[in-house]
Amino acid sequence: MANQEIKSEVTGTVWKIECKAGDRVAEGDVLMILESMKMEIPVEATLAGEIVEITVQVDQPVAEGDVVCVVRP
Repeated sequence: MANQEIKSEVTGTVWKIECKAGDRVAEGDVLMILESMKMEIPVEATLAGEIVEITVQVDQPVAEGDVVCVVRP
């Protein structure tokens, strides 16, 4: 099965990253938290697997649809 890109569902700023490359995650785990319009928006894993890459950094702005993380099932 191919790696899966996790994308931002909102435009905002990366506030906190909860994982790193090599971590194992379960479906639904919070990978990072985005700040948008003074609200904290969690970005969750859409599948269980291993974090291959975090493509953003704290305080980085992201747009809706931007890839923020890559997970290998």
